[in-house]
Amino acid sequence: MIARRRPRLTRDDWLLTGLTALCEGGPGTLGAEPLARRVGATKGSFYWHFDDVPGFHAALLALWQTEAKTALLTADGTTDTARLRTTAQTIADSAISDSPALRSEPAIRAWAQGHAPAARVVASVDDIRVARLHDLLAACGIGNPEMARILYASATGMQALQDSARNTAASAIGSLVDLILALR
Repeated sequence: MIARRRPRLTRDDWLLTGLTALCEGGPGTLGAEPLARRVGATKGSFYWHFDDVPGFHAALLALWQTEAKTALLTADGTTDTARLRTTAQTIADSAISDSPALRSEPAIRAWAQGHAPAARVVASVDDIRVARLHDLLAACGIGNPEMARILYASATGMQALQDSARNTAASAIGSLVDLILALR
């Protein structure tokens, strides 16, 4: 009997495994050994793609950061109001996104509470998102910078309340956008 070889794991396979592990078991699962056990591979396979565990962590965070920025840029609409609504809803719906990286946002935020490199990346994404919301609010006639922070805090908070069976985050954030715009 000829033993079948498993397909080689790619860098992306390891990153996807890391995102899943982080979501299911927290940051303690992000070491070479627990990840290798999870996929039935050797640590050597892990180290083929990453110099060390901190390098893996950096790649994982860079993937999330890139996806978060891309999602922000692809939030569309024909008017500033529509772009504001779509942007806020995209942020609120991250936890149920089709993207594994975006779905991991609540776990990455939890990790950032005790991991300085993750905290820096989360702060960077937060700054970019708040600035985008502020620009859109200003284009809609709302110049108070605190409104962008309030809207952003609400959108990220909705991730913690997310119920994939009842997609209510987008609707709730849409209502908040309407309320803020009524202040004009």
